[in-house]
Amino acid sequence: MIEIRISEASSERFTDVEHALTGGGDGGSCWCQWWMLSNKDFDARTSAERRELLRSDLDAPVASALVAYIDDVPAGWVKVSARPDQPRLARTRAFQQSPEPFEDRSVWAITCFVVRREFRGEGVSTALLAAAVDHARRHGARVIEAYPVDTSVKKTSSNGLFHGSLSSFVAAGFAEVARPAPARPIVSLTVA
Repeated sequence: MIEIRISEASSERFTDVEHALTGGGDGGSCWCQWWMLSNKDFDARTSAERRELLRSDLDAPVASALVAYIDDVPAGWVKVSARPDQPRLARTRAFQQSPEPFEDRSVWAITCFVVRREFRGEGVSTALLAAAVDHARRHGARVIEAYPVDTSVKKTSSNGLFHGSLSSFVAAGFAEVARPAPARPIVSLTVA
């Protein structure tokens, strides 16, 4: 049985963050800035600049992401923070169907997963999702939202599942609250 340990991401452990984000998918070019910046600002930044923005984000008093470890090796990442701290969500037309007001800091969002290729199929995403829910709850979340892919409607590559899969969220107790696109539901979990 593989043991997965989860820790809060921080600038002090940025080497671990880098390792978790660069083992598959777009983590090493996006640096988890997609939901933080406007399209124009995201496109104007180089990958190195986005990397430094992430390092700055991780100096915040409350961690905005978690890192999974297997045998002390950073194996995966999840972005989870108060929804207003991810401002592109409010500007994304598809997500405006959320029943929750965007300025409400008690609504948190889980927006991005990265699992290194060598650790896929080991339960890392499931462990990260459970830890993200606990993290949000401990830091005052009333509701947690996510925007996964419904793979029963649209087959998606492993790299394309950075939003998470609907089945994983449903298994964790989330319920669908809107479906702005055939394969892109909005799911929610009330935790307080």
